[in-house]
Amino acid sequence: MSIRTYYDVLGVSQEASPEEITNAKNALAKIYHPDANVQNHIDTTTDMQEILEAYQVLSNPEKRRAYDKTLNGRSTRVFRTFTVGEPDETEESFSFVTCWNAAAKLQDTVKKSSWLLSSVSKQKSLSEKILEKFGKNSRLEKELQAQLDELCQQALEYISILKDSEIPMDYWNPEAMNWVLVHWGQNQNANYLTLFAQYDAHVNRDKSGTERLRLRSQNRQFHHNLKKLLSYAL
Repeated sequence: MSIRTYYDVLGVSQEASPEEITNAKNALAKIYHPDANVQNHIDTTTDMQEILEAYQVLSNPEKRRAYDKTLNGRSTRVFRTFTVGEPDETEESFSFVTCWNAAAKLQDTVKKSSWLLSSVSKQKSLSEKILEKFGKNSRLEKELQAQLDELCQQALEYISILKDSEIPMDYWNPEAMNWVLVHWGQNQNANYLTLFAQYDAHVNRDKSGTERLRLRSQNRQFHHNLKKLLSYAL
């Protein structure tokens, strides 16, 4: 039986920094806060309690050290089942939160690259534009390449997580990932790939034609910006 830890709940690694833990908690709280889901008739109170409980332990250095010791000793608190004992070594623990985190970070990385490209374009001086015209790299261009390469490597890391989880690219947007995250949280035994099919049905049934066009437009723009970022890989 796979063991779900506090780290799984927040979707972070055991080596996560305090900042990463806080950011994960804040992001998940926006999705799982009961007030944000009441209109969809989904009770996420238990999920929110789990998130806050995990954060309370992992944000406290002393509590976190003690908790890590229980993990290393293979005796740990397990959410929902509260099972204590040896995990099945042949079964890996999985949390959809990890995929959700990867998609959110990928979106943020692509936004940063788009902003960077737009900002640098506005800052280029006439002399730099002349050098660029003759195929010579200016200092600004070299700095841009270095920053874009770093962002590109980050993007590839997040893409790898999503592809390994077999999540199609069309679902790497916040709306789809948030919808699946909430419903997966209600039943973590559910196949999250099946939930994406249910999300499609939800969009076709509950979204207006204008909203569907907006989602498709956002997806196209994201795919375009991601492709542009990946083209800068060294």
